[in-house]
Amino acid sequence: MTILVKDLVKIYTLGALEVQALRGLNLTIEKGEMVSLIGPSGSGKTTLLNIIGGLDRASAGSVRVFDVELTKLNAQQLVKYRRDTVGHVFQTMNLIPTLTAAENIELPMVALGMPKESRRERVKELVDVVGLTPRREHKPGELSGGEQQRVALAAALANDPPVVLADEPTGELDTANARIVVDYLTRVNREMGKTILMVTHDPAVSRAADRILRIQDGQIVADVAPAGEEVGGHVSYADLLKSRISEIDSQLIGLDARFRNGEMTGDDFAQQQTRLKGTRDVLVEELHRLGVVH
Repeated sequence: MTILVKDLVKIYTLGALEVQALRGLNLTIEKGEMVSLIGPSGSGKTTLLNIIGGLDRASAGSVRVFDVELTKLNAQQLVKYRRDTVGHVFQTMNLIPTLTAAENIELPMVALGMPKESRRERVKELVDVVGLTPRREHKPGELSGGEQQRVALAAALANDPPVVLADEPTGELDTANARIVVDYLTRVNREMGKTILMVTHDPAVSRAADRILRIQDGQIVADVAPAGEEVGGHVSYADLLKSRISEIDSQLIGLDARFRNGEMTGDDFAQQQTRLKGTRDVLVEELHRLGVVH
């Protein structure tokens, strides 16, 4: 297997307050799998990704990626692990605006000390992989959001890591561009054999994976296949969607109460209500696609 997480705990200390982001979480991902991670805001999705990616340390528990036990690595070893083993794709692309697409892709290889000719060959290959050969000399500001995210994906693959961690890679994209980016992620998984763990809030995006994990209150509470059948949890994909809709309904009721009690401005109320209702509409539409009436 590629990733094995056992009894993972992460506690953040904020002054005198302790916040437990992960509560004894367990997770297994096999080599070559593409797995989606879904769940409400604050459930621990990004925290889990950051610990697996070596960007944060666990408070307790064990994280093993291939034969590497992350919890035992020192700071220098973590740097090498991040460079050699994992590629990160974030919602915000983190591209350098003064560099071209090709130069942004090449940058991680420069940091690794790869010879110039090898870098050029690798950039040529990766630009082709993400379908951006005609746009390779364009700077980020001259590219669409979807094209920028594809550059970020190519940069994440620059050092040929076996694992790709994607945190809301389509979060800032419209539906068409989101589909394109997911198609390329799927291609990277299928054709290059990369193991991919992807955080997403979009049901259509999550279906591209082999498995969908739901995280809630810092624990994995369900494990289902995109078609809807149970894998390791006790609920189907449709049940996951229904559960999230119920959560949003409760949030909308709470939001209304806070506004009536004068705890928030009208602008904040309208903004949050619009966002929640938009998410709810997407989830209901996904249920209808499955032939389920909610």
